Amino acid sequence: MIVKRRVKRAVTILNKGGGSAGEGAEDRVRSALAKAGVDSEIVAVEASRCADHAADCAAKGAPLVIAAGGDGTISSVAGALAGTGATMGILPLGTLNHFARDLGISFDLEEAAALIATGTKRRVDVAEVNGRVFINNSAIGLYPLMVIDREAQQKKLGRSKWLALLVASARTLARFGHQRLQLTINDRPAETSTPLLFVGNNDYQLELPAAGSRESLDDGKLCVLVMRSKGRAGFVAATLRALLGRTRGDDMARLANVQTLRVDSRRSSLPVAMDGETNYMAPPLNYRIRPGALQVIAP
Repeated sequence: MIVKRRVKRAVTILNKGGGSAGEGAEDRVRSALAKAGVDSEIVAVEASRCADHAADCAAKGAPLVIAAGGDGTISSVAGALAGTGATMGILPLGTLNHFARDLGISFDLEEAAALIATGTKRRVDVAEVNGRVFINNSAIGLYPLMVIDREAQQKKLGRSKWLALLVASARTLARFGHQRLQLTINDRPAETSTPLLFVGNNDYQLELPAAGSRESLDDGKLCVLVMRSKGRAGFVAATLRALLGRTRGDDMARLANVQTLRVDSRRSSLPVAMDGETNYMAPPLNYRIRPGALQVIAP
């Protein structure tokens, strides 16, 4: 059932370190919410503290917690609110805003705030790996290695994101290799050797004009894509086709109707990317979908 009401009180968690938010983000957020009639306390915190503050709000019974930031901020807040009684509002301030886009939320700050004021609630799915929630996707293999290299260059050498990305891409390609993984798909065992395993929260489209987007966030299924075993040149070609939305059938294997996925390896740790954050995690990696675990305000 859809319930519409005027928002009386909310807490807004703003990532104050988010580069894409820009200077004066707190004032712009406050102004947009006030114009929409949303009475909200605004808490500006570092990215690493967003989840803690959201969890604290939920524990104190806050009915509405607004995430103001990019996909990383929204993912952190969503992970803390999933499975609680709190509703999440979204003010997309990032560069890509994948989750907001797939929900149909406007990137215009005032329009997003006005949507929050209507109080239209929807229940959507989240995914998780070893208990850690993600709202967009996770990847194992060459992509997270590239991200780790890029971030290390930015931190240690002060390189720009794009220069670090170019160098990291070249280095990752130079050490190109496959991961031998043991998979358990809905309790069915399988084995694969792949340079990249992709796990999405609901189904991702691969063809233009909708490549990289999702039609639904409440189908209750994981999107599991396994890049087929290829040499270095084949991997580059397949990656370029994916970026252009022209993936071929021999580029990726799509595993259908997946609710749970277990990924095991002989390695003691695997690089895992989740919603832009990359860490090394010890296998087995247990992925699952959590249908309707997050209540959001969206069209």
